[in-house]
Amino acid sequence: MTTDTLAQPGLAIGPIQLDVPVVLAPMAGITNTAFRRLCREFGAGLYVSEMITSRALVERTPETMRLITHHPSETPRSIQLYGVDPKTMADAARILVEEDRTDHIDMNFGCPVPKVTRKGGGAALPWKLDLFREIVESVVDAGGDIPVTVKMRKGIDTDHLTYLEAARAAQGAGAAAIALHARTAADFYSGHADWSAIATLKETITDIPVLGNGDIWSGDDALRMVDETGCDGVVVGRGCLGRPWLFGDLAAAFRVRSGQLTAEEAEALRAAPSLGDVARTLKRHTELLVEFFGDEDRACRDIRKHVAWYLKGYPAGHEVRAALSTVRTLDEMDEILATLDWDMPYPGADAEGPRGRAGSPKNPSLPDGWLTSRSIATGARSDLAAAELTHSGG
Repeated sequence: MTTDTLAQPGLAIGPIQLDVPVVLAPMAGITNTAFRRLCREFGAGLYVSEMITSRALVERTPETMRLITHHPSETPRSIQLYGVDPKTMADAARILVEEDRTDHIDMNFGCPVPKVTRKGGGAALPWKLDLFREIVESVVDAGGDIPVTVKMRKGIDTDHLTYLEAARAAQGAGAAAIALHARTAADFYSGHADWSAIATLKETITDIPVLGNGDIWSGDDALRMVDETGCDGVVVGRGCLGRPWLFGDLAAAFRVRSGQLTAEEAEALRAAPSLGDVARTLKRHTELLVEFFGDEDRACRDIRKHVAWYLKGYPAGHEVRAALSTVRTLDEMDEILATLDWDMPYPGADAEGPRGRAGSPKNPSLPDGWLTSRSIATGARSDLAAAELTHSGG
């Protein structure tokens, strides 16, 4: 399938006008304000917070209130909400709107993690279509003029697909856009995303934008997804781990599509970071984390999980990798990075492609009797409270 859907490079999500149709996917423990700011420095688009639990927001837990605080440079501001109860989700949305804490609310119906799905949350919830519809309606109503979007998966497994019915319900409830991660909960992050499902969704949902998510590792991948599916934009998750400059490549690719850049100009802009460039970006990321956490030790502990992603494909050596994986201070980081050959050129394909944990297919964990009905039993609603995590960003 080919399309000229993106005659212009941008994307409208309600009143929000984006320069390029690119969205940073919420990733727990990753897309905090430090990482979002870093990605913004390289590219354009919409940068969504890590998942915020509605109950924790309503209870105003200190960690959650810190997580929903944006840096002044972040605009438009975007927060992803997770929850299982329409009233609690609405109350959380109302806090965000009345206290002017966001310009966009995304709702998480795609988490495949067993501790979430076994309680009926995340990717399991759209199976209960009545509850799903109530949640979307309640948040849209509470959001007022703030656009509300939905991120979901294809379904629980290939025998229990939910995305088309859920998308119709979300559109009817007033959602401003729908993003589809083209895997089921059973797929987890394994194998290849089923882009044909994105194409089917785009053919089904015609009044609001449809965004595609899954296996976008480059600007070329993003354009190919748009061409093959007709989607209105892309959502990028694992592809940017250790590669915040990917957002610059994505912006250039879409500007070629719109005629704002020639292919030659875009190729000249394509990131080919030397090892020194990587070192500088790793240090910048850590400094932003220090500012975010207000704690150098915590920031250094947090950056450790990013080290392997940043150095993927570069011959940095085991000793350097091991030292960075236990780094404790910015000064110590400087000493370690100084031992690298900063002039070492970009290694090309070895530094690109898939990254992050793919996992393997698994039988989704679900509440007892979950699949016997598409409706949520009255008594089962109280049991869903256990699916409401007590913390955010998890």
